[in-house]
Amino acid sequence: MSQLISSMAKGLTGKVQVPGDKSISHRALMLSALAIGRSFVRGLLEGEDVMATAAAMRAMGAHVERSTGGSWTIDGVGVGGLRQPDRPLDMGNSGTTTRLLTGLIASHPISVDLNGDASLSKRPMGRVIEPLSVVGARIKARDDRFLPLTIKGSDMPMPIDYTPPVASAQVKSAILLAGLNTPGNTIVRESVATRDHSERMLMAMGADVETIEDGDGGRIIKLRGEPALKPIDMDVPGDISSAAFLLVAATIIPGSDITITGVGMNPLRIGIISALKCMGADITVLNKRDVGGEPAADLRVKAARLKAVSDIGTDPSTMIDEFPVLFVAAAMATGTSRFTGLRELRVKESDRLSAMAAALSANGVELHELDDGMEITGSGGKHLPGGGRVAAQLDHRIAMASTVLGMVTETPVIIDDGSPIGTSFPGYVELMNSIGGALM
Repeated sequence: MSQLISSMAKGLTGKVQVPGDKSISHRALMLSALAIGRSFVRGLLEGEDVMATAAAMRAMGAHVERSTGGSWTIDGVGVGGLRQPDRPLDMGNSGTTTRLLTGLIASHPISVDLNGDASLSKRPMGRVIEPLSVVGARIKARDDRFLPLTIKGSDMPMPIDYTPPVASAQVKSAILLAGLNTPGNTIVRESVATRDHSERMLMAMGADVETIEDGDGGRIIKLRGEPALKPIDMDVPGDISSAAFLLVAATIIPGSDITITGVGMNPLRIGIISALKCMGADITVLNKRDVGGEPAADLRVKAARLKAVSDIGTDPSTMIDEFPVLFVAAAMATGTSRFTGLRELRVKESDRLSAMAAALSANGVELHELDDGMEITGSGGKHLPGGGRVAAQLDHRIAMASTVLGMVTETPVIIDDGSPIGTSFPGYVELMNSIGGALM
């Protein structure tokens, strides 16, 4: 464990770049490993979660190598070419690696054991096990839904037409990845559109993917199986989920004015910007461009007085990982904010609703935890008392959100373990301190 202390900041200033998008980095490695030929990927997030994906693809036959300049080279094995690994695969703390890899393996005639750390082993996997079993995979799990998993892929996989009971980009992607090595059309029907990185990258690599808007905010995604995927040459845009901590910090710390360059602006990922603007944040989108098939831009954010909200003006699925730090923003707003429809937060790396309720309460924030959300009464812009100790619960988002909290408290906030931050944002402490933060 590595304790982290966050103290009051006087103002954040400067221009920074956040690490590459985690969701895109996972997919770039997995899909490049199934391409025919050599792919080049720059800006890959080199956090622990993505490195678990890189190690898994190596173990199943792909050549994955980092050059001295930071570019990654991936020699693919082709769709259907994954090999039997000679050992169990360690997923670390990465739920994305676990769920997407389960989809890949489901339609390959190999048997793979997946293990993970204590936190990941508590996260339910039933939502991917159910549809992938229909594809033809045989999956054994602890208590039928937890790691460790043993996946025996099918040698005669069946295409499925599936409607996930809960909107989830990971479930959708797992099914589409299984569909790659399955003859016929695999179809996923979403009641609410979720992040579409998989579809964008598959289309860029030559797969036959069709997306149809259903008219009620949902989508129907159809993938024709057994494509010959082309290798990619791409730059990974900055991760909006990582940028969220900087956006909130600069908004609530008086005197702040920062610019975050090259941030991914996928329309299904930028709910945090809409939510903060709804609360009164001063965020300007600059230099819009395309990076690796994904929209990107620079974001300039200045300190602003926030007001409470009961409607953030966006679907929660567009910012599900950003709610812990949005709760910190609400703690500095004027009035009482109410956030609902967030049961998904209870089955992330931790129960993020209870973890953030405990973190905020321990540092003087008035709140009421709901079954599916939280009510938070803000300070009206005044510094919070602080002085509390936060249990990060092996969750990088809780740890980082708590560092932002400590930047607006009279007494420092102590985070019991800052090491999980490395799963998604290596260099976070150094970057924050370079623009005026006080983390140690």
